[in-house]
Amino acid sequence: MFKKLLYITSIILLLQTNFASAGMENEELKKSKSKDTASECFEGFSRVMFKFNQGLDGAIFEPVAKGYRSLPIFLRKGTGNVVDNLRSLLTLSNNLLQGDFAKAGNTAGRFAVNTTVGVLGIFDPASALGLEENGKEDFGQTIGVWGSQSGCYFVLPILGPTTLRDSVGLVGNMFLDPVYQITHNNNMAERSYSEHNYWYYRSTGAVDFRAKNIESFNSLENNSIDIYASVKSLYLQNRNKKILNSKSVVETQEDSDWEIIDTE
Repeated sequence: MFKKLLYITSIILLLQTNFASAGMENEELKKSKSKDTASECFEGFSRVMFKFNQGLDGAIFEPVAKGYRSLPIFLRKGTGNVVDNLRSLLTLSNNLLQGDFAKAGNTAGRFAVNTTVGVLGIFDPASALGLEENGKEDFGQTIGVWGSQSGCYFVLPILGPTTLRDSVGLVGNMFLDPVYQITHNNNMAERSYSEHNYWYYRSTGAVDFRAKNIESFNSLENNSIDIYASVKSLYLQNRNKKILNSKSVVETQEDSDWEIIDTE
């Protein structure tokens, strides 16, 4: 696994990263809003993919999210908690890679408490014990913390907006995510799960996110002159804010309007 991660990281290093100036890059990121913009790799293709994703969302994802929303709130809350609890394992891996051992300890503590006392993560007793969630981390954020610039922006089918750095991070996430490793481990002596379980978990998380943000998506679509440009701006600002662990407001939308912008 670590050899694969090393290979992935090497790709992005060769493409764009100068780690010798990592500290300077992070300082500049704090001082300049130019980091909230990125050049387009192939805007024509990205706009076509964006339209395709919009159509797919209207035909499938939004109706499914609305159906999910009709479920009792305690059931949706419990489902969301379970997904978040499993997702915290990926955050833990990236806390460690970023050298943030305080947050790693907090994340590990939350997972241990919520998995046991919280009945596999259905409930969140960890927060009541003072172990507050510090936000999700992924490999795209990690290589950003290491000093990588975002690279150009583009849109992927189904997966949506991303950058060169974050697309490499998407691949790295699979190797870092213990849930992926367990469900795809063919050497386990007794398997009561399969790789399909990983995709069920990811799909459930996507539906839960979409259901929590129906009004936010609609508001963005109704109030944007160019929704493609608005989504791009929101995505880049949010990703840079996460890398800096900033609590500032994303200018395109208020933070309270969104449950989370996630690219895991």
